[in-house]
Amino acid sequence: MADTTDQFDPTTVPIKPAATVMMVRNGDADGLEVFMLRRTGRASFAAGMYVFPGGRVDDVDHADEIAPFCKGLTDAEASAQLSIESGGLAYWVASIRECFEEAGVLLAERSDGEPLDVDDDERHHVHDGTLSMVELSQRHGLVLDLSTTHYVDHWITPIGENRRFDTRFFVTLAPLNQEGLHDDKETVESLWVRPDHALEMHARGELMMLPPTLYNLRFLAEHATAADAIAAGAARTDIPCILPKMRTNAEGKFIGIAMPTDPDYDAL
Repeated sequence: MADTTDQFDPTTVPIKPAATVMMVRNGDADGLEVFMLRRTGRASFAAGMYVFPGGRVDDVDHADEIAPFCKGLTDAEASAQLSIESGGLAYWVASIRECFEEAGVLLAERSDGEPLDVDDDERHHVHDGTLSMVELSQRHGLVLDLSTTHYVDHWITPIGENRRFDTRFFVTLAPLNQEGLHDDKETVESLWVRPDHALEMHARGELMMLPPTLYNLRFLAEHATAADAIAAGAARTDIPCILPKMRTNAEGKFIGIAMPTDPDYDAL
């Protein structure tokens, strides 16, 4: 009898909650720009791909202790937007934490109105788990204004991947006086780019991107200014979940992705 212990069963891969945030700003001359990062080629998921800052929703993001440092959105309101019973606030908190970890941009303000004074060492301590967002907020008197970050899209990684994520996409206005920079660990390059230029670079083979990234770049490319994109994000409701499927040939080799609008989607 053949040994089946090492056979991969795609239906058993757990689907982990995740949050991704698109930071937008107005460029000096070219209009709307979005911040993007290139993941290291050693990454276990999306290696070498250009992405927006984001990652898993961790247990620390669900901590009740973070709620007093948040304003503009309650867990009930956040959960209603995501069409889940509870725990929605954690997705917004995760988007802020991941943006700080991966891009060095802190989507927060000080309660006393003074400028932020968070340093790069604290960024790395949040990343390695030795400093929580609660502790960072206590140390600097931070307030996380969740009302300025808007939920715009929802994707689930297709069956067949070794890692699967239930990812919510958000759009937010980049804070002034924070430029953004990759962490040289999970991410190795960073850039501000016009969405249409990023799409053109992808078409030329210069930027590798996953379908959800391309889809959301097209959403951003419809808007001339950052304010327009933020307003469009705030207006979005009843956001559907998009679950792509993997196309394979007769030998079972991956040959592409099918979207729900494709004629062969239901048959896959």
